[in-house]
Amino acid sequence: MIETVVSANMLIGEVMRVKKNHLAPDFPTGKEKRLCIVSGIHGDEVAGQYICYELIRRIKKDFDKLTGIVDVYPFVNPMGLEAQYRDVPVFDIDMNTLFPGSKDGTVGEYTAAKVMKDIEGADICVDVHSSSVYIKEIPQVRVNSDVASDVAPYAACMNVDVVWIHPSSTVMEGSLAHALNEIGVKSMVVESGVALKIDYDYSNQIVDGLFSLMKKMGIWQGDVEVQHKPKFAKDKDVEFVNAESSGIFLPVAKHSEYIQQGEIIGRIVNVLTGAVEETIRSPRNGIVFSLREYPVIEEGSLVARIFGGAHE
Repeated sequence: MIETVVSANMLIGEVMRVKKNHLAPDFPTGKEKRLCIVSGIHGDEVAGQYICYELIRRIKKDFDKLTGIVDVYPFVNPMGLEAQYRDVPVFDIDMNTLFPGSKDGTVGEYTAAKVMKDIEGADICVDVHSSSVYIKEIPQVRVNSDVASDVAPYAACMNVDVVWIHPSSTVMEGSLAHALNEIGVKSMVVESGVALKIDYDYSNQIVDGLFSLMKKMGIWQGDVEVQHKPKFAKDKDVEFVNAESSGIFLPVAKHSEYIQQGEIIGRIVNVLTGAVEETIRSPRNGIVFSLREYPVIEEGSLVARIFGGAHE
């Protein structure tokens, strides 16, 4: 892998190193709390690169306000980032299925094991993600229900719009967050925007949330700016809307805005005949917190998620 100054995992000969930006007070006591920020597990999630940069820049600007440890891992899948490819190129493996990894396993499993070992012992880890190229997400935190009682109080201060509590049965056991929670590192997943793009408003919202988290942990003495108080969602509060036709999706609803039951989310059109194949309406009142970004759509594809009250 190509070595860069601020990035992730390097394979040099047969020795792999995990590179990070280690930010700590000039005169540590040895009792500091430690926060880890991980990004770029998926190579097409470029917004995390900006979030890591802006977090580091702001900390360095007011370095005297830092009273704990912040370890930043900007991209764990640098090959994917260079190739603009979600998975690990060549091996074609989703890295977020390989944790906790194995020191005796494949290159991907060995990388996962090295990252796990380096993060081990941290108080909290935030795994930063974007959505795929198909769906745009509002800033949200996703938490496994098994650890919600421990993690939710920290997720609540992350300046996001929604904290989504997932049943443990739906959480990927090979994900970084799941593996870290298993070894006692409180972990949450932050997701926003869409792959291969940087939404600066969303990204700065998450950076503000990270400083709010640091404040709650007692490792940041500077001012914080929190403008969003999240609503907590469980699966019963979220409606998945899927296409029943194929074609081109033309949105009508606006991402992140409120929609009423029966209002039009969008239409699927046939570009050959000029016909509207399907008019998609909201099944409930709520916020459009996921919306189709990539217009080419197949039957069964996810169009939107609506977070709100029950059917009326």
